[in-house]
Amino acid sequence: MIRKLKLDELNRATVDEFRQQDKLPVAIVADNVRSLHNVGSIFRTSDAFAVEQVCLCGITGTPPNREIEKTALGATQSVTWNHFATTMDAVVHLRESGYIIIAIEQAENSVMLHEFIPEKGKKYALIFGNEVNGVDDEVMQHIDACIEIPQFGTKHSFNISVSQGIILWDFFYKLNLKS
Repeated sequence: MIRKLKLDELNRATVDEFRQQDKLPVAIVADNVRSLHNVGSIFRTSDAFAVEQVCLCGITGTPPNREIEKTALGATQSVTWNHFATTMDAVVHLRESGYIIIAIEQAENSVMLHEFIPEKGKKYALIFGNEVNGVDDEVMQHIDACIEIPQFGTKHSFNISVSQGIILWDFFYKLNLKS
């Protein structure tokens, strides 16, 4: 028989402990994300994989916001975040801070996720685009690489929160678990 663990059995870090722990060397960049529920999911997934920071760009909603908190469930308190007027502002800042800039997008010359191998010791800024238009065309001209998640159905894309979960699990696995 399998018994679900109770919350107090999960041994989760406190917010202060979380801020002190080692982080996945990743910054999440939300490029004009419209849905506040998606923004909340970005925070919650970023907390789960202990990313370094979240960059909210352009029209992307920012905390404090009740609609964000519905899906973030408090992760806005643990995850470091900043707002940038434009995604290009975030890209310039992250590049100057030593991040490799990667769009998560369907594009010419994209690398399929299973073929991309992140390198230990490097930092990655992962750009997730607007729900309708994807990553901004201007931003696409300033990236170092583009990762695409293989898909096999009739739809043309995943929801941003699903894409982020898939990508972060892959990075976490390849950087921390795969031998």
